[in-house]
Amino acid sequence: MARLSINEMTTFRWPFEVDLARIAAAGIPAVGVWRQKLSDYGEERGLALLAQSGLAVSNLLWAGVFTGSDGGTYRDSLEDTTHAIRLAAAMKAGCLVVYTGARAGHTHSHARRITRDALRKVAPLAADLGVTLAIKPMHASFTSEFTFLTSVQETLALIAEIDRPGIKVAFDTYHLGHDICLERLREWAPSIAVVHLGDCRALPNGEVNRCRLGEGILPLREIIGALLAGGYRGDFDVELLGEEIETTDYEELVGHSKDAFEKLLDCQPV
Repeated sequence: MARLSINEMTTFRWPFEVDLARIAAAGIPAVGVWRQKLSDYGEERGLALLAQSGLAVSNLLWAGVFTGSDGGTYRDSLEDTTHAIRLAAAMKAGCLVVYTGARAGHTHSHARRITRDALRKVAPLAADLGVTLAIKPMHASFTSEFTFLTSVQETLALIAEIDRPGIKVAFDTYHLGHDICLERLREWAPSIAVVHLGDCRALPNGEVNRCRLGEGILPLREIIGALLAGGYRGDFDVELLGEEIETTDYEELVGHSKDAFEKLLDCQPV
């Protein structure tokens, strides 16, 4: 059965403890944990509060950036990712989302090699702790900041090169749902660890411009149907950001997301 989750970036202004209380109160079974909020609250306290909340953790965001595009060193990125893997294990997260980082002056092949080698280093720990690593590709307009991967195909090819167990894809409808081939999406479903569910009124342009589910141009019902038909049984984590979302009442947004998701599931395969 498809499970709904609310990503903590959706409720950007709420602190960690408010997220957990109000998401649980809305009857939503899972949360996507944003490491920044967890860190602000305190990791040890946050893990205890998560356990008390009764919420499952769909995914932990994020780790990686091995190319140094955030100003950190390669060693820093490995240490941070190792810590994030241990955090994900402690909260029993469905997966840990990984960004490769932008090219940052590297050639594409070199950036790919850096990422491949880094993930080979951390994959054994993730496997030992039962943590799935989910590499997230993005729309091409976001490659200057977060990742050099812009498609599921390219991401799966990198995963094949890494050749380690427990590495999958984080599929974001906002970034990849505009011209998706539903037949291919069904084929990819077993390789997807988490779905970030978002909608938008226009194509991505390097600025986050998401809107409420069902009010944009993306074929969300068809995308969800293809994933379920392909055997995907992971979480659908609502990730909404942008100017339109920032001014929204979050309690109303959480309730709307729940209702919209239930409508999107109508007549879907179980």
